[in-house]
Amino acid sequence: MAIHIRVARPADSEACGRIIYEAFQGIAERHGFSPDFQAVETATQLAQSFIAHPSIFGVVAEEDGSVVGSNFLAEGDAIRGVGPITVDPRRQGGGIGRCLMAAVLERGSGAAGIRLLQDAFNMRSVSLYASLGFDVREPVLVMTGRPSSEPGSGITVRRMTERDLDACNALCARIHGFSRASELADAMRLLAPMVSERDGIVTGYLTAPTFWIANHGLAETEADMRALILGTGAANAEPLSFLLPVRQARLFRWCLSEGLKAAKPMTLMTIGEYRTPEGSYIPSVFY
Repeated sequence: MAIHIRVARPADSEACGRIIYEAFQGIAERHGFSPDFQAVETATQLAQSFIAHPSIFGVVAEEDGSVVGSNFLAEGDAIRGVGPITVDPRRQGGGIGRCLMAAVLERGSGAAGIRLLQDAFNMRSVSLYASLGFDVREPVLVMTGRPSSEPGSGITVRRMTERDLDACNALCARIHGFSRASELADAMRLLAPMVSERDGIVTGYLTAPTFWIANHGLAETEADMRALILGTGAANAEPLSFLLPVRQARLFRWCLSEGLKAAKPMTLMTIGEYRTPEGSYIPSVFY
């Protein structure tokens, strides 16, 4: 059957959610990892929210009238973020994933850059992305747990407010070379972001401290990031979860000493503009 790529519609949410759940469950379990989505309902809610979001472009692959895969491109900020891309496990290996990636890459062709995070144990996807022009930038680990130390003095960690957005965006531009204003605005509206503050000046933030898929953050220094993690851990009843680029070796060892565990490996890949961050940072799966 011929594959037809088209824009995702609200009516596609259930089919997309089922495929997202089954695809991530299949690859994770084959490699001995826990799936990213614990229930099909969670994946369906994600698909539904992405299809409805005005700054997210979604496409589906359709075969004989049935949805067999989907992909999304977050395009609210200068750097676009890809994902999740999934194909029905019964239809994988036939080029559908390449077609879905081609559609979002064409859509994002005028952007300064495009980024994604992929499961490092998924040899099929890393090969596909590399063949489409993505460069490997960082080895990343999903870190989870509760830090064992109490927050120290000198740095305040609190909930982010609207008044913090300008300072957070300026800090992001300083560390990464670009702003993530749209993603930060979404975090303020939908999540529970935290900031660290020293002498009244914002030194770092985390957008979703207990939900690594959406959690991105940064800090001026490693000491600021440590304080942010400790303060955020103390303020949340649930365990923290975040993506840590492990070339931040001292921070990685510190996380391990605090009792946090590495849950799975991922890889940050990019097309276009990329500047090595000039501070301590945590990416989300979108970029």
